[in-house]
Amino acid sequence: MNGNEQTGPPAVGSVLNHRMLAMLRAVAAGRGRVTCSSEPDLFIDGLSCGDQFAAHALAHLGLIRPARPGLVGELVPATLTPAGEDIVTKAQRPAA
Repeated sequence: MNGNEQTGPPAVGSVLNHRMLAMLRAVAAGRGRVTCSSEPDLFIDGLSCGDQFAAHALAHLGLIRPARPGLVGELVPATLTPAGEDIVTKAQRPAA
């Protein structure tokens, strides 16, 4: 190793694409719902999100979660975690 290698997991922001950021913004705006599951499905404006792989990734990265407990499979409001809120806030800032 020459000291230039990165160790540990990649930064969350480096694994997000524009679609995932749009999904986070929709949840922040109160437009998202998730199923209570180990692989939560995301719904935006009442429609199933077309990229459930990305929805699962957002949940597993700890960026979105159910806003309240529910039964397995129940559809409940989605909310951002503090980490998700931080990403949305940073994305809204104008580039320096």
